[in-house]
Amino acid sequence: MGDRSRLCSVWLGSETGILKGVSVSRKQAFNFCNTSHLSRDQEVRALCWGDPAESELLVGSVDGTVKTFSLEKGAFTETRRCGDPADGCFTGLAALGGSALLTCGECGTLRVWREDSGEPVTELDAGKNVCRMRQSPVHPHKVATGGKENGLKIWDLERPEKPVFTAKNLRDDWLDLRRPQWVKDMAFIPDSDKVVTCTGYHQVHVFDPSSPQRRPVLEAEFGEYPLTALSLPAAGNAVVVGNTHGQIATLDLRKGLVRSCLKGLAGGVRWLQCHPSQPVVASCGLDRFLRIHSLEDRKLQHRVYLKSRLNCLLLASRDLEDGGAATDGEGATQEVKEEEEEEDEVWDAMEQVEEKPKRKTTEEEEEEEPEKKSKKKRKKGRD
Repeated sequence: MGDRSRLCSVWLGSETGILKGVSVSRKQAFNFCNTSHLSRDQEVRALCWGDPAESELLVGSVDGTVKTFSLEKGAFTETRRCGDPADGCFTGLAALGGSALLTCGECGTLRVWREDSGEPVTELDAGKNVCRMRQSPVHPHKVATGGKENGLKIWDLERPEKPVFTAKNLRDDWLDLRRPQWVKDMAFIPDSDKVVTCTGYHQVHVFDPSSPQRRPVLEAEFGEYPLTALSLPAAGNAVVVGNTHGQIATLDLRKGLVRSCLKGLAGGVRWLQCHPSQPVVASCGLDRFLRIHSLEDRKLQHRVYLKSRLNCLLLASRDLEDGGAATDGEGATQEVKEEEEEEDEVWDAMEQVEEKPKRKTTEEEEEEEPEKKSKKKRKKGRD
């Protein structure tokens, strides 16, 4: 198993269906695809590790298939049908013990699949318009779901009859009007039963299932645009959120205040992930860049252009070639440079052009002639 205290590589899923791996230490990018013809049906919408050793990567596509990518072989080894395209795109993908697989689609159907069965062994309805499903890192049998007009629900897969927690909507506003719900992402807070969510109405909420209150125990807001993704940093007591306008901020979960903001993004954020032990956060989205920021000094540490719109990412503690991820299989390797280095090279290679004095046009000369004549008349009159 790799050393989880270091960040060696990042795996990303793109709209074009290509699985991309970026080695941060080697400054190399790898493209993997198991088909000769790319289509939007192969678009990658979810990524997760297939085992704790990070030797297998599970890739969820728009067409309802889940592919297994072996990091040791550097190739896709298996494809499983885990749903129908009519169910919508994958909003969550997770591995369970004993080669079991957990999937959730936009339609809200949560399914558990066994390796030796083509039909789901467990199926439950989480409601319509689900935007995200997340698995608890401490208790893998617990998952959270939420979406548009579909509040936060926490499920125990060992007792799937009904959710163990259902969040209550916010109180009506000062005009006694109902406030809409739109859960976009969530995360389980370590060392507690609490769950933090972000919404499409630029809100951050913290729920505590252990308390009798089903409404949020903390409410905060950031910016004016829909929040799309969140992640919990290693330091704790904070959450990193991103929105549709490329703004990323760290919020304090004790007071609900904005601690800091990260700059440098040019498009909507689709995925965030904080490193489990280092104070860094990786982000990707519509501007086709992978960015890694420091949460301590807020500086941009890495910025890599990857040519495709990016939907999701996954941090890896082992390098792409540590486990023998071969580049002679289905992967295409290319050297990648930090974007700032490329810009410097372009400006250095440009030929310096000196501006020549602008020549006056005939129209400008004709306009100046009456002024010159009037000045001469004034001088004569004074004389």
